Amino acid sequence: MEEMQLIQVEPMDMLSLSILVLFLGMFLNRKIKLLGDNYIPPAVTGGLIFAGVVALAYSFMGVPLEFNMEMRDLLLLVFFSTVGLSARFKTLVAGGKTLILLVGVAGVFLFLQNGVGILIAMVWGVHPAYGLMAGSVAFAGGHGTAIAWGQVAEDAGLEGAAAIGLAFATFGLVVGGIVGGPIARRLIEKRGITGSTEVSGTATTSAVGAADDKDWLYWVLVSLLMLALCVSLGDIVNRLLADDGVRLPGFLTSMFVGIVIANIADVLKKPLNDAVVSKFGDVSLNIFLVMSMMAIQLWTLGAAAQVIMIVLIAQVLLMTIFAIYVVFRVMGRDYDAVVIAAGFAGLGLGATPVAIANMNAVTQQYGPSTKAFLVVPLVGAFFIDILNAGTIKFFISIIGQYLL
Repeated sequence: MEEMQLIQVEPMDMLSLSILVLFLGMFLNRKIKLLGDNYIPPAVTGGLIFAGVVALAYSFMGVPLEFNMEMRDLLLLVFFSTVGLSARFKTLVAGGKTLILLVGVAGVFLFLQNGVGILIAMVWGVHPAYGLMAGSVAFAGGHGTAIAWGQVAEDAGLEGAAAIGLAFATFGLVVGGIVGGPIARRLIEKRGITGSTEVSGTATTSAVGAADDKDWLYWVLVSLLMLALCVSLGDIVNRLLADDGVRLPGFLTSMFVGIVIANIADVLKKPLNDAVVSKFGDVSLNIFLVMSMMAIQLWTLGAAAQVIMIVLIAQVLLMTIFAIYVVFRVMGRDYDAVVIAAGFAGLGLGATPVAIANMNAVTQQYGPSTKAFLVVPLVGAFFIDILNAGTIKFFISIIGQYLL
């Protein structure tokens, strides 16, 4: 039988399709009480269903799909630009201590995550190095780290390490977007925590207010211009730093440019309309995440379903306990701590966008948390990878020189 031709989904088709899938997720979250009550992001709900349909089509009909993700990558830059445009220097200074504490907490968690993975590997009767692939290499590290270390492991003789790592990383994206909401709900209900008293965006929002009907086009255009400047100037900054040997994630430089623009606007007494900026953020984040979930290749999980399930249960249990009894307490036992705990679940099991989606699902219900939206992305962009690299090397030295 002739092999079927690859079906390429182009950017605009991907955008239209992702919006329809997002509508599906919103509809199901409204109709299925369990989903809505546990703050499961609608992008996760709809995206997983779509990914499941794609997996069935691939498995039974041999229909291959390839998604063009250019639009998704742009939306990530737009979202983090809205985070920057909603930030103020005084808030950043206030969050400095929280950032340091969260970095320390993340370091502790990485050790525990690898410890659980190695323990499972030893009980399973395989080389303990496989436990790193079932630990922070795949979960906290994500697909990029799993590919990099998987190749190193295979070169050293650890057969199938890269495939195992990619399977765990894929599963981490899925489960990371599921457990954050229930963690937040438990903390809010059990601890009697009320929602945020913070005004959406920042304090300047009350001065500007939501866009009046006669001004809505003006504020939309101003916000759109500022977002375009964040993305374009962020790219310029990134290229200049790259020429000097400094490589940063593109979304981070866009966010930093947004912070500078927002604070200059305040100094000039021309504050931005944070309510409008926030709407751009909601749209870009949800479409970005649903595109990411739609592109997950669920069939890669089938080959090792049994061990994946065991690792899943262990790592989710660890994350739930750690988020509730460590992250929440160290972060201050308040509403911001709840949102950070939900985000940390997405960060430790999936990736930074999953963390943001978890926090967004909670804040849409209970109000904004500027501190959480600043410190969690910073930990995810910078510190988690640095800590993870050091932690992996430490465990390799404990296991032995097998992978070196």
